[in-house]
Amino acid sequence: MSDEMALLVADVFEAAGALRRSGEAIAAAHGQTQARWQVLSVVSEQPMSVPSAARRLGVARQNVQRIANDLAKDGLADLVPNPDHRTSPLLTLTADGRTVLEAITEQARASHRRITTRIPEADIAAARALLRTLTQAVRDLEEDASS
Repeated sequence: MSDEMALLVADVFEAAGALRRSGEAIAAAHGQTQARWQVLSVVSEQPMSVPSAARRLGVARQNVQRIANDLAKDGLADLVPNPDHRTSPLLTLTADGRTVLEAITEQARASHRRITTRIPEADIAAARALLRTLTQAVRDLEEDASS
């Protein structure tokens, strides 16, 4: 079983790399990076502080702050006062930011449709279920190790 687990880990990393390269190409077609796309996406439903966005994305706050500043400078997002925290403004999309995000998202949907013509939907659902189970098992192990 351990050999299969090692091979699964390698396959997951390979798939993640391929998906990351695809995402970078999609974002680049709209003058963005995948990191900028992720930040635009995470604040698209509701304004969010930079620390909250970083936690949701699982990345360093400093990276999200740099991206947020760049997005604001480029007119794709605004940093607005946060009524709950005076020193941590909320990041929100501008109309231009929504337009860019919608264009990237539509291109990603088209790419996903092309990819999934080769993979039955049931296989995708099964892979997702396995990955969620695997992720939870890793989290449980991390919690056990920290207690």
